[in-house]
Amino acid sequence: MSKLDHWIDNKIAQNIFIWFCLFLILTGTITSGNKLLTAFFIIILLAPAVYVNNLFILPLFNKSKFRFFIFFIINTIVFTGISVCFLSLSISQDLSLAMFLNFLGVIILALTFGSALKISRDSFLRRQEEKEAELKLLKAQLNPHFLFNTLNNLYGLSVVKSDKLPDLMLKLSDLLRYSLYETKDKLVPLKKEIQYLENYMSLEKIRLEDQTTIQFNNSGNFESKSIAPMLLIVFVENAFKHLGDVKNKKSSVLVDLKVEHETLCFECTNSVDESKLNETALEKGRSGIGLNNVKKRLQLLYPNKHQLKIDNKNGYYHIKLKLHF
Repeated sequence: MSKLDHWIDNKIAQNIFIWFCLFLILTGTITSGNKLLTAFFIIILLAPAVYVNNLFILPLFNKSKFRFFIFFIINTIVFTGISVCFLSLSISQDLSLAMFLNFLGVIILALTFGSALKISRDSFLRRQEEKEAELKLLKAQLNPHFLFNTLNNLYGLSVVKSDKLPDLMLKLSDLLRYSLYETKDKLVPLKKEIQYLENYMSLEKIRLEDQTTIQFNNSGNFESKSIAPMLLIVFVENAFKHLGDVKNKKSSVLVDLKVEHETLCFECTNSVDESKLNETALEKGRSGIGLNNVKKRLQLLYPNKHQLKIDNKNGYYHIKLKLHF
């Protein structure tokens, strides 16, 4: 979080800024001789009513609207009376109904404005918490999904007693170390995510041997870039999950990743057996948790900052993703 974000999220800084803006407005509208002193005293008189309302009365709105309005009226009248008495003593002027009504209007306006700000801020924080909770759930779903697929690969090699199993398990250990311990932050270095993809594809090369053409290309400056963790791996997983031959040609998986200026361009293409397209579609509908989750994560983490295009034609499944940092 940057220093600016820290100050924006700071409640004390928010309150000081709002009262300062009100002070400037009052200074520009007051016509008395000492504008600055008068504006300062008005704020001193308004602040207790606003904070009593926001901290103690406003929470009653969702519990009992009747109690809320009763306490709101009492709070308004009490602090209006106190403020008018203080003003009359300070300016040596007798109390009057006009003075009371004028300040009553000012306090009602201040309380309404303060309540609106408090409700808006609480609503914003609640939505942020809901987003964070959903993101944590989505990330929690990704790790078991990946582990399930990889354990299936291990099982297949163990059945045939392949001598490549130890190397495969070492690769899996590196992958799990990253997915379990290095993906807790909202963003991770893009360089680490690329290394994760390379390890995963190396693991698949060991499993598939020479049956499939597997290629991973990357270019650009990754050093200063960050990305949401475990975001791209879902597309690569699906490529191997739904891999198939095309017209007696060798099956293939091609991944291309490049960074141009402030944009990440990611493409993943895999061959699909056309005779199993319907079966594949059914399988994706039943257990394709990963792809659905990555779409949700993109909407939450990169709103209006990504373009995702998915094509399935001529025996190839093609995904093109653009992310704007």
